[in-house]
Amino acid sequence: MSAEAVEDASRAFKKALIERALGAEMSHHLGYAVGTQKPEAATNHRNGMSGKTVLTDDGPLRIEVPRDREGAFQPKLIGKHERRFTGFDDKIIALYARGMTVREIQGFLSEMYATDVTPEFISTVTDAVLAEVTAWQSRPLEPMYPVIFFDALRVKIREDNVVRNKAVYLALGVR
Repeated sequence: MSAEAVEDASRAFKKALIERALGAEMSHHLGYAVGTQKPEAATNHRNGMSGKTVLTDDGPLRIEVPRDREGAFQPKLIGKHERRFTGFDDKIIALYARGMTVREIQGFLSEMYATDVTPEFISTVTDAVLAEVTAWQSRPLEPMYPVIFFDALRVKIREDNVVRNKAVYLALGVR
């Protein structure tokens, strides 16, 4: 893959993770997941998406942010009117790499971003992001064509000894 293709794949993955996390935040806010039955007592529901461009470490990224009918949804990952999303993906990777628990992640978010979230909220978002990571890891890769080098050594022992020449070729893996 070219450097540009790798960068495009990285940006697409980042976009998918952000959108999946925002969708999980919406599910937590509404109290039910996409595709499941809305609780009878619930009056609020999903109301499409709105586009937003955020600045990331890799440059501007266009994302789709979910909306709710009542307009009460306040995303925590990228808040309303926020336009910067820098360094967060590195922090998320660090959290996963450390194997942090939900309570540890809750403490981290509170300490670093002054964001108080419940452990249930973190579990919902983490599960959604893990599903996206799993889907990304199992995607079909572009076909690769291996480069094969052949190396042979021809040793001529005697001009009239054809059998011996053939034995040397076979010993070197040449047929």
